[in-house]
Amino acid sequence: MNICAIELKSNYAVLVVFKDKEYIDLKIKKITLEDDEKQENIRDFCNQFLLFIEQNQIEKVLIKKRAKKGNFAGGAITFKIEALIQLNPISQVELISTQTISAFEKKNIVEYPENLKKYQEQAFLTAYSQI
Repeated sequence: MNICAIELKSNYAVLVVFKDKEYIDLKIKKITLEDDEKQENIRDFCNQFLLFIEQNQIEKVLIKKRAKKGNFAGGAITFKIEALIQLNPISQVELISTQTISAFEKKNIVEYPENLKKYQEQAFLTAYSQI
């Protein structure tokens, strides 16, 4: 099964792909939503994401949940990006809580691949905690 894990940050989605429980180092590591107030940019983000999941035959998307309120609440744009991802007609989407990821990290020794970028670590953990 091909899985894409995503961490949403400000105006972009950080992507990590696993194929049959193995991390795959892809050229595309994030997709950015340039201006969330322009319909053209929202469509562009959506089309880029759909093309990415089509080309990589992604069957399941895992998104690291963000708080809806409080000090560590996600920004409005990240929730807009999340909705666009959830509306994709190609793959199943599941939200993974930070508590689930933290519990997994405490119980397991996690070794990151050499070619994984530092900013991809949370997306990597999101997927790794579910496979």
